[in-house]
Amino acid sequence: MTTLLHLDASARPGLSGQDAYGSHTRRLSARFVAQWRQHQPDARVIYRDVGQHPPTPVSGQWIHAAFTPEAQREDWMHEALRESDALIDELLAADVIVAGVPMYNFGPPAQCKAWVDNIVRVGRTFGFDRSRAGDPYWPLLAGLGKRAVVLTSRGDYGYDGGKMQGKNHVEASLFTALSYLGITEHHSIVVEYDEYADERLAQSLRDAEVAVDALAARLTAAMA
Repeated sequence: MTTLLHLDASARPGLSGQDAYGSHTRRLSARFVAQWRQHQPDARVIYRDVGQHPPTPVSGQWIHAAFTPEAQREDWMHEALRESDALIDELLAADVIVAGVPMYNFGPPAQCKAWVDNIVRVGRTFGFDRSRAGDPYWPLLAGLGKRAVVLTSRGDYGYDGGKMQGKNHVEASLFTALSYLGITEHHSIVVEYDEYADERLAQSLRDAEVAVDALAARLTAAMA
């Protein structure tokens, strides 16, 4: 049975086209999961809404606890890492991470960055040893067959070879962190023209939904 970790990072509640001022990325992530379930009805879905319920940002106590060997942690350290442990457990359980992540000021929302900071953790998702020859860091999730899908939206257009070339830091930010952990198969689909709210946005949404359906079909077939 395939397990999906379904993340939504938009501050907007609801789905565009269905709810007033609803989110395009929530619309795409919900469609991806629905399409997946059509192909694999027994798929398990873990849902985490970091947009409406942001993880606690990393603190000095979190860092102190994370870099203290588990056997030496005090009670307050276990408490400081409790939320991080839950988020990592969800990541470890998932075969596919599908994340609806809008662009906010050229990068992912702060809520999403807080999730990343909580799941990139020494001893759980990456290893670190100063005495190790060569690179002291290594991924702990490599070779597990995990895949990541980011469904994003942008207010403007032209980030892929157009007028805004080089100003998109959404997918690269997420895929760099996940690759560091060993999750190296990545897919992304985008909606543009949100701020224009005209036919170009409508066409971009239609194109994105076609791409979502095709990607869900392709990945379910590959993982059958």
